[in-house]
Amino acid sequence: MGRAFVHVILGGGVAAGYAALEFARRGGYSRGELCIISEETVAPYERPALSKGYLLPEGAARLPGFHTCVGANDELLTSKWYKENGIELVLGTKVITADVRMKTLLTATGETISYKNLIIATGARALKLEEFGISGSDASNICYLRNLDDADKLVNVMKSCPSGNAVVIGVARLFTPKIAEYYENYYTSKGVTFVKGTVLTSFEKDSTGKVTSVILKDGKHLPANMVVVGIGIRASTGLFEGQLLMEQGGIKVNGQMLTSDGSVYAVGDVAAFPIKLFDGVIRRLEHVDSARRTARHAVAAILEPSKTKDIDYLPFFYSRVFTLSWQFYGNNIGEVVHFGDFTSSSPRFGAYWVDKSRIRGAFLEGGSREEYEAISNVVRRKAKVTNIAELGKQGLMFAIQESQKDLPDGGLALGEKPTYVWHATAGVIAAASIAAFGYWYGRKRRRW
Repeated sequence: MGRAFVHVILGGGVAAGYAALEFARRGGYSRGELCIISEETVAPYERPALSKGYLLPEGAARLPGFHTCVGANDELLTSKWYKENGIELVLGTKVITADVRMKTLLTATGETISYKNLIIATGARALKLEEFGISGSDASNICYLRNLDDADKLVNVMKSCPSGNAVVIGVARLFTPKIAEYYENYYTSKGVTFVKGTVLTSFEKDSTGKVTSVILKDGKHLPANMVVVGIGIRASTGLFEGQLLMEQGGIKVNGQMLTSDGSVYAVGDVAAFPIKLFDGVIRRLEHVDSARRTARHAVAAILEPSKTKDIDYLPFFYSRVFTLSWQFYGNNIGEVVHFGDFTSSSPRFGAYWVDKSRIRGAFLEGGSREEYEAISNVVRRKAKVTNIAELGKQGLMFAIQESQKDLPDGGLALGEKPTYVWHATAGVIAAASIAAFGYWYGRKRRRW
């Protein structure tokens, strides 16, 4: 028993939806030649909504409202859209083996699905506490957040303990100590307590199996009515290990998102691809923007290989918590130059990372669309810095003025590899967002 398709997208996350839309717009298939295989039972959706709008106590986001591709202010791709565009959704289906040489996928039900071109969009899975030697994370009030089922569980657990204690595990320091201090103080003002310099070792549970306290290495017991774990994610590469080249914990691809096999592409969290801004250094980026853009690029490369240049992606991360909103572009390497007001109740501050007299990265809190665009431009251009002290004084105005120049600065080549790793970013940002939204469910609740 089996089916054959020209194009198969394996995985039902953000990247799958954006790849499907790109196929539809380019007209690169006939009805019945393209399918999406997903373990989830719903069409692809915008995962960031799960740690943001989905958790709101009032007016919460719900499907079909956040199916792809609304996150990029584009079409809403419901199941009806896929049917109308001749794309088959193979939902609730787990692929247990993949044979790259034979170009086949075997499902848990015993069906063989063959392909001419395969786009791997399997994403990543949440790291579990058991992987660090801590048992008991199957308790009904311990929550992870990666898919719709996880989000439903989290919402239900929050509603069940509106005046209790929530313990969030895994919120690490972001960016610089000065920036981290600001956000820590802001969270503290909202009733969040930070416990640093120690780690979780075990749980105390009641007779029903629910966690009642979190036990730390230093002996402290933190009372807990619920626990949220956000300790990072791991790329879902298992089906292809030993068949495709791997790097940076993901599947290695070239600038066309093509793997070491000529008929297999990889996109999103699972793909490790060359970053032109870093002189071609391979990076695996765990962010929705990367998933969207790499998916579109892979489809373009499949359908029009001679017209598709290598991807030129600017690493980008963002988050929104409480009333705050920040964006980061590039690479946090080199000397840090802070600017702006860190004391205002309506903050607008940021930082540049300068290496070899060039801007390598930029961060901004509280910016407008135009201001975020300005800092992204100076990073992409590797704008030249002649005076570090003056840069701090100019602050955001430096980016605005540089962005108004007609031609981009050519920049200099990076002489060494970036010194950071982004692999835990997704879990950290999710945990931070959960802590923020949890506040609205019970303002009298105490958090650790």
